[in-house]
Amino acid sequence: MTQALRLGIAGLGTVGVGVVKIVRRHADLLQARTGRAVEITAVSARDASKDRGVNLSDYAWETDPVALAKRDDIDVFVELMGGENGPAKASVEAALASGKDVVTANKALLAIHGQALAEQAEAAGRVIRFEAAVAGGIPVIKSLTEGLAGNDITRVMGVMNGTCNYILTRMQSQELGYNALFEECAQLGYLEADPNLDVGGIDAAHKLALLSSIAFGTRPNFDGIEIEGIQQISLDDIHQAADMGYRIKLLGVAQRTARGLEQRMQPCLVPSDSALGQLEGGTNMVVIEGDAVEQIVLRGPGAGEGPTASAVMGDVCDLARGLQIPTFGRPAASLQDAPAAQTGLPAPYYLRLGLLDKPGALAKVAAILGDAGVSIDRMRQYAHSESTAPVLIVTHKTTRATLDHALDGLRDTDVVAGEPVALRIEQV
Repeated sequence: MTQALRLGIAGLGTVGVGVVKIVRRHADLLQARTGRAVEITAVSARDASKDRGVNLSDYAWETDPVALAKRDDIDVFVELMGGENGPAKASVEAALASGKDVVTANKALLAIHGQALAEQAEAAGRVIRFEAAVAGGIPVIKSLTEGLAGNDITRVMGVMNGTCNYILTRMQSQELGYNALFEECAQLGYLEADPNLDVGGIDAAHKLALLSSIAFGTRPNFDGIEIEGIQQISLDDIHQAADMGYRIKLLGVAQRTARGLEQRMQPCLVPSDSALGQLEGGTNMVVIEGDAVEQIVLRGPGAGEGPTASAVMGDVCDLARGLQIPTFGRPAASLQDAPAAQTGLPAPYYLRLGLLDKPGALAKVAAILGDAGVSIDRMRQYAHSESTAPVLIVTHKTTRATLDHALDGLRDTDVVAGEPVALRIEQV
């Protein structure tokens, strides 16, 4: 009889408990699908006395996850603690050094230390799997490394943070401002302990770094991603984008260009009738484009106990079957340092300005944009509010560097009040 695959789970929060539930509830199904039993041998968390709503008495307990990682009676170390350093990093390194395979949901750890960990795993003949680190229950890692392995990937993009998408869609449907929805998310428990990881785009950028590495055969380069959060988005932006047939999404995009590897996580306008434009609430979506498949769209829950635990167990089942794939889809030693694109591909942009009620104000704005090389496609002025009037401008295609030069000129003029808002219009 084939020996059972023995798991050690570090971290018994929402996802860890979800994994325990699946292993207990679907023991027969897991064995039927993998050809061997999948069992939990030991677990680790800080508080052994806490009631987690699931029976843990059958498992050995370790308060130190590094000690769990070194146990002789586990085959796979399942890291569900989170954090790019500290116990998560130390325990994963210890597991690999002890001859264990690793399954993790930790996007920050892999976005920052993924190259070194992948090299350590492959040198030891071990495997790191991380489906649960990106887009919750959506099997996007498996799609890139296996299902689309015959494609030259040209672009990966998507909505990868459910909290941000929840805020932006609720702003439109409920006529609520950003601050009110931020507080609502805090009360519902949707925000990370550091909220800027969510609304600042950092959480989603960690995920983009991993997808980009797999898609383009590059070393994970979180520092090479241009990151902008959603804090500046107002109800006016939501309404004005809708007037033009667009919706605003925190959109991650990775694509190789003649200028280098372009990686962006920023609010963008997308067509309202596109798959991304129709995405509501906390749902995630990843769009992958390849030379053979053209375009596929993956949509599903991006977080939560069930979806994320489902992704963890998908990786566990592959290990139970004996499937071994390099961490980022190809040997770590072959991954290249891709130069970051200093200038992104040209695109139209949405600009919102607060224009002071002065003679010739619009003419000054047009002149500054023209002098910088930015051409205006459409311009719309809205009703005055006291001494200022919101002005909406849609540009023809331009680079962000050219636009930034124009924005510097607008900030220096005496007819623009407040900080201009500039959002890329993404073709999807």
